[in-house]
Amino acid sequence: MNILSLFDGLGGARIALDRADIPVDNYFASEIDKYAIKIARKNYPEINHLGDVTELLASHNLPKIDLLIGGSPCQGFSFAGKQLNFDDQRSKLFFEYVKILRELKPRYFLLENVRMRQDSQDAITDLLGVDPIVINSNLVSAQNRHRLYWTNIPVAGQPEDQGLVLADVLENGFVDRDKSHCIDANYFKGGNRKSYFEKHRRQLVFSDAGLNSYRKLTVLECERLQTVPDGYTEGVSNSQRYKMLGNGFTVDVIAFILKGISI
Repeated sequence: MNILSLFDGLGGARIALDRADIPVDNYFASEIDKYAIKIARKNYPEINHLGDVTELLASHNLPKIDLLIGGSPCQGFSFAGKQLNFDDQRSKLFFEYVKILRELKPRYFLLENVRMRQDSQDAITDLLGVDPIVINSNLVSAQNRHRLYWTNIPVAGQPEDQGLVLADVLENGFVDRDKSHCIDANYFKGGNRKSYFEKHRRQLVFSDAGLNSYRKLTVLECERLQTVPDGYTEGVSNSQRYKMLGNGFTVDVIAFILKGISI
């Protein structure tokens, strides 16, 4: 299959294809973050990186694409953001996905994004012609991460609950909950007790059961929460590793969806 991954990041879709046993003839990726590209190339040297999504159609003559996949930048849609929606420059990249989808007419498509206001969700649904599927990553991971998936891939139900809890992925320490708060791209900044207990953000790990001194999750622990292979993001600074993991897919959710593809 020929795959085109937009906003490819660390190459999470490529990992998911392997886990779903989808044969890959060519994997084309559009990404501009040099650190994410470095990690994707380290793990999958055969990826053909095409650069900026806004210049993709004009700059490249692509073969017939079988699967278009991507998670367009979500800051302008998110409930956690300023809710600028389609007026936000980052959210406008969604329309690049739509343009490429209409131009290339792939057999399958998959778009991932965050939970958002109903009017924004309905607008995306109208443009893509399918209703979104809501999946919480906590079924395959120890992280609460609700995401919307618009796809024409036949999807049967929800992923099987793996029963994973946060303590399963920790290198050391204690936690007061079974599932982590959602890991975002700013997690590298760390958290504090107020953001954790009052705002329910920025997962903390405690040094003892009394919940006194604390730390943020390690990069390895975040890799496990995103079901990325241990050490996959090694090779760049920890700050960049946290960012690309927070921006990325929960790989096993994507793999579950891709298993609906008929080869």
